[in-house]
Amino acid sequence: MIKVLIVEDDPMVAQINRKYTESVEAFSVVGICNNGKEAVNKIREEEVDLIILDQYMPKLDGISFLKEIRGLGIMTDVIMVTAADDSEILNEVLKLGAVDYLIKPFEYERFRDALNKFKIRYSLLNSKATINQDDIDRITNSNNVIFNEENQKGINERTLNRIKVFLKKYKGRYFTCEEVAEEIKLSRVTIRRYLEHLSCLGELSRDVEYGEVGRPKTTYKNMER
Repeated sequence: MIKVLIVEDDPMVAQINRKYTESVEAFSVVGICNNGKEAVNKIREEEVDLIILDQYMPKLDGISFLKEIRGLGIMTDVIMVTAADDSEILNEVLKLGAVDYLIKPFEYERFRDALNKFKIRYSLLNSKATINQDDIDRITNSNNVIFNEENQKGINERTLNRIKVFLKKYKGRYFTCEEVAEEIKLSRVTIRRYLEHLSCLGELSRDVEYGEVGRPKTTYKNMER
């Protein structure tokens, strides 16, 4: 599970952020802090993977919090969720290492997409000792991350669940579209669409194998840990 700390001084907003976060698969909220000072103490005592951070807080605001933890050598990833719409604040927050920035009020879908994009980044960087250019492009190019309704077309939930059940048999090793297609009894083209869909969601690792002859072979591995 991806461990999340929410740093937000408004109790109602904090609970909404918790609800939104835990609605996304693989995320778990391990704590809520209502000011930056409390949050610094929390992450010095307990390791977390992601911080959902507000800017305007008592005792220590978001930017000051980021400066303090970076000074301590704590490089935990941060998504800023704030009413601050000043370009100077955005610029400074990004330079301090925030991976995304959401301006209140925001739609749930935008929050969900931010977490799903982070999940791809987290999964790739924590599952592979080395990465290829395709991995880097998936992390850095948001256009490669597809979550909107248009790109959900053609994905049948029942078929998707059948494929997920099958993939558990392959946990820890790479496999091809052909292997899955033979077992599921669907066309290779259909299977590829579903595997690419799961890859975009960060549930599969995708790699390309180059042989001495013939076309390169795309392989996939279950990211479930």
